[in-house]
Amino acid sequence: MKISAMGTLALFMAGSITAQAGPPFVTDDPAPVDYQHWELYLASQHTKTAGDWSGTAPHLEINYGLITNVQLHLIAPLAYDAPQIGSAHHGYGDTELGVKIRFIPETEKMPQFGIFPLLEVPTGSKSEGLGGGQVQAFLPLWAQKSFGDWTIYGGGGYGINPGAGNENYGFVGAVVQKQVTKDFSLGGEIYHRTTKQTGGRDETAFNLGTVIDFTKHQHLLFSVGRSLDGPTDFQGYLAYQFTFGPK
Repeated sequence: MKISAMGTLALFMAGSITAQAGPPFVTDDPAPVDYQHWELYLASQHTKTAGDWSGTAPHLEINYGLITNVQLHLIAPLAYDAPQIGSAHHGYGDTELGVKIRFIPETEKMPQFGIFPLLEVPTGSKSEGLGGGQVQAFLPLWAQKSFGDWTIYGGGGYGINPGAGNENYGFVGAVVQKQVTKDFSLGGEIYHRTTKQTGGRDETAFNLGTVIDFTKHQHLLFSVGRSLDGPTDFQGYLAYQFTFGPK
């Protein structure tokens, strides 16, 4: 039971990278996919806590611009949990569904604002450390402002995390990103999340990441980081992104 609990906690840490992600970061932005355009990510994320590796290997993320300023979102993951002691497990994890809505566009003086409510549907096995076992939700508000080659975005939200031994949580984070060249950007984020587990630890963590545009429709995204104060010894994200839509 102890091993299972550790695996589930590690999966929650890894899952939160997906559940709140503005790839390749944990913190998201308010900008939805353009109308009738698609984003497809073939991605993998990994988290190491004390004695446990967990994450997705891989997961598929799909975003679609349903109407102007509204994006539909789906993540279908193959999750894994590999404790230091006991058996490793790999299988289908919890499915993520969401809708991103931008309600204030960016102007020269005003940031853009949006919401991105998310649901985690318990399709993964909790006993094998591959899922949460309960429907979970995250209700954030995001903002973004650009200044030439620099972009700043972030915000925060409230997570609803039912179930025995679980706690609702808060999240706040910010990203600073620079477009170094036409096809290459660098960024960094810092975020704080209160514990999701009764008796667990709050976490303050950082990530450094990059986006490389191979073509107009193919992109590589990568980030790596860890806790500054908290249980995560390592976290990483890697994705190949395809974007397409009407001209």
